[in-house]
Amino acid sequence: SACRRPASRGTCWRSHWPWWTATTPTSASAAPGAATQVTGEGLGPRRPGSQPLPKPGLAPDSWVLSRSFSPQPGVATFCKDSATPLAAEEGLSGLLARPGEGGAVGCYGDLGAFTPQELKALDSEGRAVITHHRIRTSAQQETTLTVINVYCPRADPQRPERAAYQASFYQLLQGRAEALLRDGGHVVILGDINTSHRPIDHCEPGDLEAFQEHPGRRWLDGFLWAPDGPPGQGLFVDTFRLLHPSQPYAFTCWRIDTGARLTNHGTRLDYVLADRALALAELRDARILPEVPGSDHCPVLAELAATFLPAPHCPPLCTRHMPEFAGTQQKLSRFLVRVEPGAGAAGVHRTCRGAGVGLGCSARRGRRLPRGQGDLLRYFRAAQGQLGTGMGQNGQELDQNASGHGTQELAQDALGQRGQEAAHSAPGQGIQLELTMGQAAGTQLSSTAHWRMVLCGPTLPPCCPGHREPCALRTVRKPGPNRGRCFYICARPPGRRSDPRARCDFFRWAGKGRS
Repeated sequence: SACRRPASRGTCWRSHWPWWTATTPTSASAAPGAATQVTGEGLGPRRPGSQPLPKPGLAPDSWVLSRSFSPQPGVATFCKDSATPLAAEEGLSGLLARPGEGGAVGCYGDLGAFTPQELKALDSEGRAVITHHRIRTSAQQETTLTVINVYCPRADPQRPERAAYQASFYQLLQGRAEALLRDGGHVVILGDINTSHRPIDHCEPGDLEAFQEHPGRRWLDGFLWAPDGPPGQGLFVDTFRLLHPSQPYAFTCWRIDTGARLTNHGTRLDYVLADRALALAELRDARILPEVPGSDHCPVLAELAATFLPAPHCPPLCTRHMPEFAGTQQKLSRFLVRVEPGAGAAGVHRTCRGAGVGLGCSARRGRRLPRGQGDLLRYFRAAQGQLGTGMGQNGQELDQNASGHGTQELAQDALGQRGQEAAHSAPGQGIQLELTMGQAAGTQLSSTAHWRMVLCGPTLPPCCPGHREPCALRTVRKPGPNRGRCFYICARPPGRRSDPRARCDFFRWAGKGRS
């Protein structure tokens, strides 16, 4: 274990799926000492049994996962044994709450602004998991802490309906968080909010007035509180900006296809938001960890002085109650070999015992292995086709690649003993034989040239003048008159002009000489 802090320290860690799959979740090596760790964006499962989960022996009882039937990514919250939640619930509206003790957190607020269909749609993508904990503050007072783990939707410019969906999701999230706060205790919201709040949180804010008019940023303006902000602010605090109000280039998300993480050309989309009283009294540290690889996002961390008090039992949403961890999961080998009906695990070993699954099964059924691929020259040079499929002494056709020999060896086999006798008997015929053998040897050497005649390959890209390196070919995706056109740009990742690792300004349409 790489834990360096007390196990009960109130650390909230936001990360993504790849960081805990590399090691056992109980070691928490990706999040040393974190009492609660949340993961999201691509972890699944979207439906029961549809995504791989940790092995039963490695999955702690207090894993809490969303189980949406939507193709959208899901979220999960990992809690140490010292932070076992009192209750756990999926979704924000309460429609997915489970009956019984620990199956519902409660405090849903006023949902009159939403129709039942809208609430079902907002909770149908597995974007929220809520866990309810008991904590002891630094003043030795026991209270509750509700952790809302969210993966907020993205406002896709190409899909206007997603912008409205994002705005409704923000409204539902705010109503639920404020209702929980009014009920007593503390609330923490953490995850991918999918909006960069301030210009300092974006690598290319552009026009500042247009930047601030973004609906998601206007919602964050009213939802968050800042020490230097105007009166009448929100009830929650951006924990990172509370401790680091002016730190530049503090990004948590980068484009992978352009390699922008190398030049730190990204945005800050992942937050740990705490209610104002909790942040001012208990917040000890808030950091971004860009050095942790594994995703287009990086983890963010907030450490509280409060300690968690574990619940005696896991709520129904925890993984110990899921069928994936009931010990009935099929082995991968059962999907690769033919198993007789009613055969158990031993039937797998009785089916194939050869060197490989496919080879052993084919041998038992008496099937011959497929013959090798013919030579390319057989389709272009008719005279050489006789060498590839010549006739032996016994009148049997010789397949050129069936035994894996080269062209020269097959030519020698095709000529056979008669050619060797002719070489010793008549000098003139020996010259003709050498020419024939030379042609056969030359076929292997000229195969590359024949392939180049058929497949000429793409045009070599130009080199950018800034770095003298081959450019990258891109295609216009945005709607407009140039959509579908290809162009060349510098292959280096985007970045600041002062960064020598960043791309230069070279641009040229493919097939054009101008730039």
